Amino acid sequence: MVGIRTLDLRKVYTSAPPFAAAAAGGFGAPTGRGKRKKGPKTEIVALDGLSLDIHAGEVFGLLGPNGAGKSTTIGVLTTRVRPTSGQAWIGEHDVWQQQVPVKRLIGVVAQRPNLDFSLTAREILLFHGAYFGLDHQERTRRADALLERFKLTDRADQMVRGFSGGMMQRLSIARAMMHDPQVLFLDEPSAGLDPQTRLLLWEIIREYNQSGKTILLTTHNMEEADALAHRLVIIDHGRNIALGTPRELKASVPGGYLLRLRFGSSSPELLEKLRSLAGVREVRPVEPNGADLYADRGGSLVPEVASLAVAASVELSDVHISEPSLENLFLHHTGRSLRE
Repeated sequence: MVGIRTLDLRKVYTSAPPFAAAAAGGFGAPTGRGKRKKGPKTEIVALDGLSLDIHAGEVFGLLGPNGAGKSTTIGVLTTRVRPTSGQAWIGEHDVWQQQVPVKRLIGVVAQRPNLDFSLTAREILLFHGAYFGLDHQERTRRADALLERFKLTDRADQMVRGFSGGMMQRLSIARAMMHDPQVLFLDEPSAGLDPQTRLLLWEIIREYNQSGKTILLTTHNMEEADALAHRLVIIDHGRNIALGTPRELKASVPGGYLLRLRFGSSSPELLEKLRSLAGVREVRPVEPNGADLYADRGGSLVPEVASLAVAASVELSDVHISEPSLENLFLHHTGRSLRE
């Protein structure tokens, strides 16, 4: 089995990241944060000393908002983006010193399908197998098995230009598995998929992992991260802000429950009184007239919050309650959503 390790990875772009690292509207896109002027150029810090140790044979989730550095991290680990400094290893191989053996060990599924529309689904798999040196009999056997597993057999000999987005995504993952890589990189694998196809994909990912393969998964889908990842890291501004199992990370949120309150006007005195409520662990003011309240309980607090607002002559205009979640963890650390 093969693990992944990075040490103090840093990547600074002196212009917008290339499409390979940041598809339009996708990961790694510059967001205005982390910029600093240097002469006529603008530096964009995508990775800022990121160190990770991903165990061999685990499903590891990489979470964060757009522009956090997730796609740049995958770009470095798959030899597509050269880091400004730091090191990365796939197994015992230094990614930038030993690119050829690294490429033999990995399979990569980009956020957007990059299939050859002039080929059929079967041809795409067979050509990929040939590229990695599989003989005719072996690549034919693997192609047939993958087409069946991904429910593409009935469309195997049709041009992929007529495929739906979900079918293209399934074929992209099948292609990445064709040479049986030890490490599989999946960048937003279920984005845009219908629920049935997403569940099929999760089942296939679990099966592949159970055969001893290491999987690095980026996702915005908190349910997906919770369901698949053995451990995960949340990154922001190219830095690690939280690392652990989904259970550990959710348990680390103060109180677990988050009540997002909005008032008709601001009142520092009301915020102080909210802090005194039983079960309330933390109260954070949110501009212009709101507060994030972390507590051991959820709905039962609302009448008490409303009573305090009435006593303070402040209108309680909105309440949103969420149970312990990875999204709450990110909000606690950064004050913003994973999707922002």
